[in-house]
Amino acid sequence: MAAPLMLRRLGFVPVLALALALFAARGDAAVHRVSNSEALIRAAEKAKPGDEIHLAAGEYRPGVFLHNVRGTAAKPILIRAADPRRLPVFKGGTEALHLSDVAYVELRGLVLTGASGNGLNIDDGGTYETPSHHITLRNLHVSKVGPTGNRDGIKLSGVTDFQVLDTVIESWGDAGSGIDMVGCRRGLIQRCTLRNGGNNGIQTKGGTSDIIVRNCRLVDAGMRAVQIGGSTGLDFFRPRVQGYEAKNIRVEGNVIVGSDAPIAFVGVDGAVVRRNTIYRPKRWVIRILQETNAPGFVPSRNGRFVDNVVVWREGELISIMNNGPNTAPSTFRFAWNLWRCMGCETQPTLSRLGLPTPEQGGIYGKDPLFVHPERGDFRLKPGSPAKGKGAPA
Repeated sequence: MAAPLMLRRLGFVPVLALALALFAARGDAAVHRVSNSEALIRAAEKAKPGDEIHLAAGEYRPGVFLHNVRGTAAKPILIRAADPRRLPVFKGGTEALHLSDVAYVELRGLVLTGASGNGLNIDDGGTYETPSHHITLRNLHVSKVGPTGNRDGIKLSGVTDFQVLDTVIESWGDAGSGIDMVGCRRGLIQRCTLRNGGNNGIQTKGGTSDIIVRNCRLVDAGMRAVQIGGSTGLDFFRPRVQGYEAKNIRVEGNVIVGSDAPIAFVGVDGAVVRRNTIYRPKRWVIRILQETNAPGFVPSRNGRFVDNVVVWREGELISIMNNGPNTAPSTFRFAWNLWRCMGCETQPTLSRLGLPTPEQGGIYGKDPLFVHPERGDFRLKPGSPAKGKGAPA
């Protein structure tokens, strides 16, 4: 019996067709198997669209610089752990790994630890008008960066159309950020964990726009857990100075524990912070600041803070809000948030929160009924007044 007829009678034709389609999609794509940094560099230099580079378990020399690695939309280049149960480790050095002027590249399942500068650095090679683009970072573990100075876990400069997914970042420089974006656009940071960090957890500055930070957990992730905006030298704005540090940023569905200020709007022109759970902030809940005051920059403005659950302990806050000079707090909007002070004899009311504009539909003083917040379980018990607010389970 002819083989195709036999496969058809056995019902394997769809499977065969799928296999042939996948083979055709890969074309002449290759798998490069490497076990040291020198082999990784060589494989990246000759990688073609659709190729995969598989890193064997073990310790790799840090300071790996990969330039002009370029896949395509249909055939990205994948650099990943060969065995997801035994991850390759880049340990020490100034930088663990640096990608420059790259496109359609995914990094998956790598450990980067102990760098004195940045854990992972991705940039545009100094060509501001031609950013690195279509980058995916998945299942990375970045730790012990710095520990002093402006040292970032992941630094992105001039990167567009990117994703950071299911990644853990912990212990970065005391003046740095867990994820620092300068002049980045159209990015998604999702299901990531940041903890025990320095200055900021996640920072969007230098003309960064259209970024979503979603379903992440930030625990003591710097003095400002999520800094929407920042302070950038004018020469470093990408692709050029446009009058704001950050624009069109969404921060939603996250759990933020600790930090001096869980949310900071700094030189921002429009941002939405919605459905986050904020627990035991240390000094303020929200800061509205302006740290770049060059001519042509808009005052920090047009923020929305809605459907969040905010719980703090008596005596741990200076105030709910901190409004700095040269800002436009009257343009901010607040709606449908739940505010709860643990241990306060008199629970907060709208007049006592100190918000710069009246809140619509706020809930004040009611216990959100978390399952076990001190163990990090912020699910809501049945009957919670916070139903539909805060981070989803």
